[in-house]
Amino acid sequence: MDPLAPVRAFDRFQQRHRPLAIVMATVKKFSDDQAGNLAVTVAFYAFFSLFPLLLVFVTVLGFVLAGDHQLMRTVSGSVLGSFPVIGSTIQGEHLRGDVVALVVGIALSLWSGSGVTGAMSTALEQVWEIPRTRRANFFQKKIRGLLLLVVLGAMFAIGSAASGVVSGGLGGWPLKVVGVLASLVINLGLFLASFQLLCEQPPDWRDVLPGAVLAALFWTALQAGGGIYIAHIRHSNNVYGTFALVLGLLTWLHLGTQLTLYAVEFSTVLTGRRWPRSLFSNPGEQPAQARPLGGDEPVPGPPLNEQRAAP
Repeated sequence: MDPLAPVRAFDRFQQRHRPLAIVMATVKKFSDDQAGNLAVTVAFYAFFSLFPLLLVFVTVLGFVLAGDHQLMRTVSGSVLGSFPVIGSTIQGEHLRGDVVALVVGIALSLWSGSGVTGAMSTALEQVWEIPRTRRANFFQKKIRGLLLLVVLGAMFAIGSAASGVVSGGLGGWPLKVVGVLASLVINLGLFLASFQLLCEQPPDWRDVLPGAVLAALFWTALQAGGGIYIAHIRHSNNVYGTFALVLGLLTWLHLGTQLTLYAVEFSTVLTGRRWPRSLFSNPGEQPAQARPLGGDEPVPGPPLNEQRAAP
């Protein structure tokens, strides 16, 4: 009796049904690319960069909106609400503009943020199968990462602030729905820009659009889930609450980066026609109709024999 008979039967079934075949091909490519390890690296750098980035934002608000405390609370609540685990902690503090804090925060933000963009750039180049000889060098990644931080930071702050002013100032459930939709649109724009700018040979925006939409949906759901988590631990004692915040932040970032890379893999599967894939195939094996992703090189490995999984 073959103990893997049910798995083989499911493998044959998923290869015959396109929606399920695309999902399983995405999961298979994520494993083949070792994207889980890449997600850990991105989450590690993101963990050390969030506090400086958000502190700079709040400090700038302390200068710009020093005379309007209500507006400052509304705008900061909108932006910090996008980071429910760490944002709620900063939002609970009474911060004001300070020149030294601003200078130090900007320096730390640029240094730590460039690590995040560099790690994400490496992950995208590997997922899109950019040949190593064509990837950006160290200095190109640093310069591009710094420029991207400025552009994305401005997009995120302006969009979130505008959403916060509207929804926070007028209230009502219709505007709360508008606020969620605005957050979804902001996330979509951020991911579209990131997927294009962080890759040395970026694919066409139509190729990255499915993954950007999926990533935006993932992050919008994570932001809502983080808020529920914070509400749950808010009544905990100080020691437990501190550990829960740290572990919650790490989990939130790791899950977010993994889902983001799954979304990118989804785009690569669609663009490269990398389905159906057998669950028992080797990493180099691809469907006969597969197309190269990162250059003019042929798709590595022999064509996939779809009957290979048959007992």
